[in-house]
Amino acid sequence: MEKIKEFYQLVSKLHKFGITYTVTLTTLAGFTLAARTLDSRIIIPLIGIFILSSGSAVMNEYQERRWDAIMRRTRKRPIPSGKIKPNTALAISVSEIIVGTLLVYFGGGMTAAILAFMAFIWYNAIYTPLKRVSSYAVIPGSVIGSLPPMVGWVVGGGSLLVPGVYVMAAFFFVAQVPHFWLLMIKYGDDYISAGYPTINEKMNLVQIKRLTFIWIVATAVNIVILIFFGLIQTPVFKIVIVASAIWLVVAFARLLRKTDDDFNPIRYFIKMNFVFLAVILSMVIDPLF
Repeated sequence: MEKIKEFYQLVSKLHKFGITYTVTLTTLAGFTLAARTLDSRIIIPLIGIFILSSGSAVMNEYQERRWDAIMRRTRKRPIPSGKIKPNTALAISVSEIIVGTLLVYFGGGMTAAILAFMAFIWYNAIYTPLKRVSSYAVIPGSVIGSLPPMVGWVVGGGSLLVPGVYVMAAFFFVAQVPHFWLLMIKYGDDYISAGYPTINEKMNLVQIKRLTFIWIVATAVNIVILIFFGLIQTPVFKIVIVASAIWLVVAFARLLRKTDDDFNPIRYFIKMNFVFLAVILSMVIDPLF
């Protein structure tokens, strides 16, 4: 049992399951918002997205293995720690990317497969290299988060020509940016030690916190806009959505303080994750009523 647990932990870290589970859930949200129901059409594409996202995560670890070995936060990951050989990880990644894309294609069609594969290309071929040259790579990089829910939307029969799909995508795009700024507040020095250009080198803490708050407000506005475009329709979830947006702004208003001895960016990171989860679950469940 202990060996099974250790094996799962190794696989989980290699594939960044915490992220891939979320990606899969956002795909499900896109499906239910478009289909206004939950049925078997999404099963194969959902499995495909999970496998493709996992393979993309492994590829990212393969690409960044040299720098991960330098950073305190990442040096214990499977590749830099020596638990997985780079070539083995690369083989796993390529296999999963191919299988995942094919599953999305056979389960959801060509458009869904193209969107899913675009997410891989954007993450591994655009965002990952861009992190080495720009402190603001996270902004174009956040496009990645908007693509999986669009895959679900297409599988659910939704059109890419209606405004609602882009309102949904905009939420997933905007919400990722303040996540990253909070991580930079906590781990910026670690990234600098590995040679990454960071916003910490361009702004002081007060400025970064204010910038993060601007993106928080933008996220809250995007949450409310979901209602105006009919994506959230039932009264109870409209209340959840509005309450989440208001709480987000109020809770993060503390970022505007010039001095805050008790400021803990990870605490705020966790708070935002709770709001993010509440909105995603609202997207998944609301259409079923």
